[in-house]
Amino acid sequence: MSRTTAPKKKLESMSLTELRARYREVVGEETRTPNKKYLIRRIEESLAAKKQRSPSRRAKAAAPSAPPAPAAPAATPAAGAKAVAQRGRFAGMSLEDLQAKFREVVGPVDSSSVPYLKWKISGVESGRIKVGPRPERKLKVREDGKCVIPLSFDEDALKALDKAWRDAGLPSRTRFFRQAAHRELTAMGATEAAAHFTPKAEAEE
Repeated sequence: MSRTTAPKKKLESMSLTELRARYREVVGEETRTPNKKYLIRRIEESLAAKKQRSPSRRAKAAAPSAPPAPAAPAATPAAGAKAVAQRGRFAGMSLEDLQAKFREVVGPVDSSSVPYLKWKISGVESGRIKVGPRPERKLKVREDGKCVIPLSFDEDALKALDKAWRDAGLPSRTRFFRQAAHRELTAMGATEAAAHFTPKAEAEE
């Protein structure tokens, strides 16, 4: 098994609590998002950014030490700016500068991790990472013409949901979602849309 596929499988097998803990460990931030796919993607992106930096670090560690050169006078950073040790094109950029560049190239900033910001900016500028709205997923259509939409839940949440509609005497999960959609759309005033989910007396297919 390749080294690139093993971590992904391990992450996908984690519970939401475990993923949040791993996210905090790798990204260095707290999160309360329930979106497991987002957590896995951010963890993998941060790990990839750290992996990109590791060869240069190993080469630096292996190189023979040289006598330290006289230190040049350090420029005083602007008030409130966090100094960030950089090389190459990002040299001298503070965290705030990197976040501003991130907004310009990628979009809204969702991290204060310097390695992640640099990795994402470089990836987008080189075309390796795509940004912008994702194309809509093509709907799967059954033989009877009904469309099938994907829904994802945590395992514990789905078990609790199924228990609730069974205890309420509903015949299926589909009936529950139809009634929930009808109730919410009606409450929103979207009566035309709600009419498509009117509870049916006949047994479901």
